[in-house]
Amino acid sequence: MSRSVGALMLAGLPEWYAHDRFGAAARSAEDVKPTGANGKLNIGVIGVGPNPRRSNALYNEAKKFKDKVTFTAVCDVDGRHVGHAVTQYKRDGFDVRGFTDFRDLVNNKNVDAVIVATPDHWHAVIAIAAMKAGKDVYCEKPLTLTIEEALAMKKATAETKRVLQTGSQQRCEMQGRFRLATELVRAGRIGKVESIECRVGSNPRSGPIKEVEAPKELDWDMWLGPAPKVPYRWAESPDRREDFTNCHYQFRWWYEYSGGKMTDWGAHHIDIAQWMLNMDGSGPVSVELNECAKPYSKGDGYNCHETFKVTHTYATGAKMEVSHGAGSTATGLADAKGAKWRDRTGKEQDGVNGGQNGLLVKGDKGTLFVSRELLLASDKAVFAPLKDGDRAKLYGSVPTNHMGNFLDCVQSRETPICGVEVGAGSVIVCHLGTIALRLGKSKPLTWDPKTSTFGDEDANKMIARERRGGWKIS
Repeated sequence: MSRSVGALMLAGLPEWYAHDRFGAAARSAEDVKPTGANGKLNIGVIGVGPNPRRSNALYNEAKKFKDKVTFTAVCDVDGRHVGHAVTQYKRDGFDVRGFTDFRDLVNNKNVDAVIVATPDHWHAVIAIAAMKAGKDVYCEKPLTLTIEEALAMKKATAETKRVLQTGSQQRCEMQGRFRLATELVRAGRIGKVESIECRVGSNPRSGPIKEVEAPKELDWDMWLGPAPKVPYRWAESPDRREDFTNCHYQFRWWYEYSGGKMTDWGAHHIDIAQWMLNMDGSGPVSVELNECAKPYSKGDGYNCHETFKVTHTYATGAKMEVSHGAGSTATGLADAKGAKWRDRTGKEQDGVNGGQNGLLVKGDKGTLFVSRELLLASDKAVFAPLKDGDRAKLYGSVPTNHMGNFLDCVQSRETPICGVEVGAGSVIVCHLGTIALRLGKSKPLTWDPKTSTFGDEDANKMIARERRGGWKIS
């Protein structure tokens, strides 16, 4: 125990929280119970490739509970990925069956729950089909491609009474930094929140990408699914680090299949901002485009805005700014020990610059910055122990493993820490930002979080998209 607590303290977290965190981790390790007919929960994974594979990270997290879960099926529209996954899973001792059509997997009686790690434009179609087939679902973030799909996910979860976890793991993991930051903000340690800056990074550029024949193992039409029919594109990048394509992994930089960094990293940081503002399941009342670079528009290359900044305004008056890294500089910040942080070269830093990935929270009494590596504040007193009466009820327990929380809720039938109300609410805020970007209007767009409608006709037309091929979300 002392070693684990010491590690958290070395990471700059307060001692009292390190003890709380270690105790929660010890308790959660005992919580997950088997539920399948064979004494274990049978899991199927949809979207298993390629590298870098988020599904592989999720698989590694789930198999930590191998005394309680097993894997029975994998699916991908690329036969190469199916073959690789079947070999990998069997080498790990799981007797999996490979599929190329998700419908065959979700209707398989040997599957109790599914992990959905496909491109974003497939999330809602697959997750809803799985829930209707009686499966519980862990769906990667961002939960959906559109606002309409987010609302449909909420409806389907309520109707089927299935358990759904959104893969926004910052609420559980990262040594608890984001949860502690949220507790401190909600306890009023920096006063009334005036603004939150979410710095999510810029989108890459590609220029034109040549049209080529899709690999023979890839069912390109099925990969596109509900998205418009377009040619497959691929080109080798000059530095050979990442190939340019409109398919595997790089789909993130095409508005047809995703929302760029606004929904990629935004699904993480906007989710935490919503938590800090106690706005889960709700959202802002307006969104305004502040600045953006002109996107590539010839149709044959990445089309997400390379740089951008939008501001969401909440009914409380709090503002949430989301940008590629056009935030403000904050100096005089230190960790719980009163120490300044050091960068990768070992150089001491006095605060953070405007491009530092993470959330900068400004209150009328202080400032706080949190990222996956840092938790800093303008006054060491911000980190003083929280009394029970000061702690907001963020969730019924303190899960330290996001996948473990999902598995526990499958057994208990309770709502996960990132259930559909949280996941849908946060991704809707992400989509408000992409809609403001793509419309490019100079005036703020008003938004009613209760009716999920804009006060602008053009913006309302972007709440939903036409789906090709008869794919349904209802």
